[in-house]
Amino acid sequence: MFISVFSLIACNSENGASTDEVKTLRLGHIQNEADAWHKGSLKFSELVHEKTNGSVKVEVYPSSTLGADRDLIEGMQIGSVDFALVAGVMSNFHQPYSILELPYLFEDLEHLEKFVYGSEGESLQEEMLEETGVRGLEFWLRGPRQLTTNRPVESPEDLRGIKIRVPDIEASVEGWKALGANPTPMNFGEVYSSLQTGVIDAQENPIAFTASARIQEVQKYLVMTDHVFGYVQLLMSDKTFEGLTEAEQEAVLEAAEEARIFQNEIVFDEEERALQMMLDSGIETIEVELEPFREAVQSVHRELADKYGQELYDAITNLTE
Repeated sequence: MFISVFSLIACNSENGASTDEVKTLRLGHIQNEADAWHKGSLKFSELVHEKTNGSVKVEVYPSSTLGADRDLIEGMQIGSVDFALVAGVMSNFHQPYSILELPYLFEDLEHLEKFVYGSEGESLQEEMLEETGVRGLEFWLRGPRQLTTNRPVESPEDLRGIKIRVPDIEASVEGWKALGANPTPMNFGEVYSSLQTGVIDAQENPIAFTASARIQEVQKYLVMTDHVFGYVQLLMSDKTFEGLTEAEQEAVLEAAEEARIFQNEIVFDEEERALQMMLDSGIETIEVELEPFREAVQSVHRELADKYGQELYDAITNLTE
């Protein structure tokens, strides 16, 4: 018996820290297990375990198990959530993020990448950390946001009177108002049933997100508006980060970078498969002329740039010059 116990302890020590020393951390996100977010999260967990020799274990909780976006951010601030994948709702905690959510701010994916992986993106994350106690580890790419509706939309005029679900983000609310729609902030978990019962008429999200929630079952049209080239951030509670050893901190940062590369490589393949699934289900796509949509939101650009940071807005728009 003594030999068996000793062997177990030695085995644990060989593979990393002993069981008592393992730090078990939690990562939450709102997507389901089929999504690229979840696959990237599992890769991050695997990499952290590998790079810390087992001293840190990351458990992944999909499908809002640890709460919606706001809950996850608040949890990271107090240390009850260790990691999260969060998109634009961070703007409610660090206001300059509001500018990133402006419709038609980024011209294309390359424009977005220049910002998030450049010095301006790094500065924004440093400011967020100082204000909120939430540490930005990496920006992950997403497909552009597209509109789904139950009636054809070919121009901003066709949006009049449409009740559209939007995330609780000022830029989204004001942008869709400027386009003529009636925006309704709502947790995404309520969207399917609200479309099914007619509480709302439309929603907007990247195609993979839309398809994974089976929105094509309750919507007739996929309108290719390309209105936001967005991101999701892998975030970490700074309380948790400071509780790690220096070697563990470095391992987490390395794992985050490698998981970002992994997720960015698979996310657009996921988009293509999701689009084909939606088409196979019978949803009809509508290609629109983007310029009228872009022109309609310029007043919102001016308003939010003045409110949350003209310098940041100009830095982003100047990246295309």
